[in-house]
Formats: sequence, structure tokens, C-alpha cells
Amino acid sequence: MRFLEIVFPKCKKLVIAINRKEELQKVFSELDESAKQIVFPMIDDVVFLEEQLAELKKYPFININPANKAQQKATAAGKQYKEFLQQYNNCIKILLSLVNSDAGDEESPLRLYMKELMKGNA
Repeated sequence: MRFLEIVFPKCKKLVIAINRKEELQKVFSELDESAKQIVFPMIDDVVFLEEQLAELKKYPFININPANKAQQKATAAGKQYKEFLQQYNNCIKILLSLVNSDAGDEESPLRLYMKELMKGNA
């Protein structure tokens, strides 16, 4: 990684993206190979979305009419930010569910309680 920083000193975004990608890949390195085939391309999407969200934050999300402050309109950047954020959150939920599903086979106390409750009603 240090090599890239020396060779491409002006490409900090590239280095940050590569670092973030490696960081996320470490988190999911314990998954089985079939899960990795799904997760690793999604990591690329997550890194892309993080870059886009950071870039969109530089722009205003709302235009305000100077003559009438009550009139406000969402900008294209605001709409795009909202869409990217939804996609990002969905990807993160999927990735977290994969990590949490491998955390253990124990059932949560709530699920145990619900099973007992269902047995009582059946």
C-alpha cells in the first residue's frame, strides 16, 4: 500500500478506497468461499457508494427561494444522495447479516421466548 502512496501521491482517493476495501475484506475473510463470491463484489459497491456520498455532501441539498423562504426544493444532489444512502444502507444490512449469522447458532432470548409462547398457544 505504501508503494501506491509513493508512486501516486496525488491519488489519495484511490489509496483511501483501496485501504477501505482491504479493511472490509478483512472483516469478511472468515466467510466460506461461496459467501465470499457474493460479498466481495458487494464490498466494491459499498466503497463506491461511500465515495459518492462523500462527494455529494459538498453540494447543497435544498434550494431556497430568496423571495419566499417557505418555498424550498430538493436539489439533484439531494435526491441522488438519498438514493445512494438507501443503497448503501441496504448493502450494509446484507453484509452485517452475513457476519452476524456466522456469530453463533445460539438463539436470542426473544426468539426463545416467542417459541415458548407459540408452544403455549398451539
